[in-house]
Amino acid sequence: MPAALLALALGAFGIGTTEFVIVGLLPELADDLSVSIPSAGMLVTGYALGVVVGAPLMTAAGNRLPRKTMLLLLMGVFVAGNALCALAPGYGVLMAGRLVAALCHGAFFGVGSVVAAGLVAPERRASAVALMFTGLTLANVLGVPLGTMLGQQFGWRSTFWAVTALGAAGMLGITALVPRQARDTGKGLRAELAVFRLPQVWLALTMTTLGFAGVFASFTYLAPMMTGLAGFSASAVSWLLVLFGLGLTVGNVVGGRAADRALMPTLYLVLGSLTLVLAVFAFTSGNRITAAVTIAVFGAVGFATVPPLQMRVMQKAQGAPALASAANIAAFNLGNALGASLSGAAIDHGLGYTAPNWIGAGLAATGLGVALFSGALDRRSALRPRSVPGPAVPELSDREQPGRHDDHARYS
Repeated sequence: MPAALLALALGAFGIGTTEFVIVGLLPELADDLSVSIPSAGMLVTGYALGVVVGAPLMTAAGNRLPRKTMLLLLMGVFVAGNALCALAPGYGVLMAGRLVAALCHGAFFGVGSVVAAGLVAPERRASAVALMFTGLTLANVLGVPLGTMLGQQFGWRSTFWAVTALGAAGMLGITALVPRQARDTGKGLRAELAVFRLPQVWLALTMTTLGFAGVFASFTYLAPMMTGLAGFSASAVSWLLVLFGLGLTVGNVVGGRAADRALMPTLYLVLGSLTLVLAVFAFTSGNRITAAVTIAVFGAVGFATVPPLQMRVMQKAQGAPALASAANIAAFNLGNALGASLSGAAIDHGLGYTAPNWIGAGLAATGLGVALFSGALDRRSALRPRSVPGPAVPELSDREQPGRHDDHARYS
């Protein structure tokens, strides 16, 4: 794999760390800023909303820029947002810094996915995207625990300074390793937005939303589920999260390789497996051993969905893969909020801590149904010529033949 993918993965590592590390620092933040824990928790929600809004807007705003330049600008926004968090004198400025940092999140992964896919031969694109997303998965395994420890020892501001440094390192890596690309003069904003008239693009976004809603319906309440049902101590939850993170790292890589071989069958398999694992988790969550094993499998299956879901929307948005890919990142975050809110409502209504697993299974099953419907539409239209609004991007077409080595030049 090209070294440029390592630079993209480093940027993803920093972004993933800043998104989730605040969960481990809520008590310190609440105490230092004299706010309640729920108010401090709004810093997580605010970030997610910033991603949903910023992903399509930032990508559309930079649609005429060379993609390397766009990546550098996005990382610059990330550095500025986290530095603002580190310097924040109060809660309001900290929230503003979180929102600024979140603006770059979706656009970075959207543009980065297209750049990553363009660095390799067609038959290795999903694996390249998966390697970039490995930075995000490693953020959950290493970045979040280490950032939490740093903040607990030296204050929460030290964590944000560390993340700021990661962003600066990512900028240096992109500058040195990502190939220079010419400015894109073939598409305007209207052509970019036109892909959202394609039904298959919306079906792909719906798959993402429902699939990740299934994941976060259960994952959000993993800690109280394990302490309340399985009997783990609160201190053991960190190790269970590491176990989940190791599983998702493996699943991300395997999902990318499988999607390279057969994209839609991989989607059917992982969404079906996710449905099954979550249903099983409702029964295994009451025993320490079976719960721990299920958590590892859950992490692997849950994040095996990421590369095929990202590749599916890029494949179907041939006129604007970067914008649609960024919108897909927004769909991931929308799914996070949807799954967590549905499970939270179920718990509030006294349905217990097994309810999130059943809700997650139902959401994942619905996502599988959407995937099957989308695949059926593909088969129906297989003999008809494709009509794509706006200039086509042949490098993401199903018909492209492997063996081309100048892909990165055409992803500009």
